[in-house]
Amino acid sequence: MAKATTKRPAPKAKKPAAKQPAPKAKQPAPKAKKPAAKQPAPKAKKPAAAMGLSMGHTALLPVLTGIRSVIYKVSDLAVAKAFYQSAVGKPPYFDEPYYVGFDLDGQELGLDPDVSSLQPGPGGAVAFWHVVDIGAVFTRLVGDLGGSPVEVPHDVGGGIQVAVVGDPFDNLLGLIQMPR
Repeated sequence: MAKATTKRPAPKAKKPAAKQPAPKAKQPAPKAKKPAAKQPAPKAKKPAAAMGLSMGHTALLPVLTGIRSVIYKVSDLAVAKAFYQSAVGKPPYFDEPYYVGFDLDGQELGLDPDVSSLQPGPGGAVAFWHVVDIGAVFTRLVGDLGGSPVEVPHDVGGGIQVAVVGDPFDNLLGLIQMPR
């Protein structure tokens, strides 16, 4: 209780002019520094702008919504189909001379015999990310973010559109748009 008595005289001491530095302590100078700390947030936006991000593309974010397919480049479709059919324990749901697809609980394991742009072997498998607008996403990744075009968007049958982009480290990023 003696401490409470000590607190009461302290407000009385603030009344004299000698305690004018106390209002200076009350001044929001530290608070002014906190808004200055908020200024680095716009600085974080500057690197994004340097990477080609702009407000015009926010409607596309996020552009990758989930992995849909992993597609392997194969030079012999019949041999690959027999191997993977045994490996997954069921026949393909899609079997054409230009593509074979296995449905694995909503994910697709695909076999692509077109080796004109990518070869089988290490690095011959590409994970394909589901996108809503493949043309816009391809343009964003290549034009705005500096990716390299490997395969431009094209129809692979049944209204399915695919494309492949190289990231800044030459990793392959597949894009797939399913028909609506």
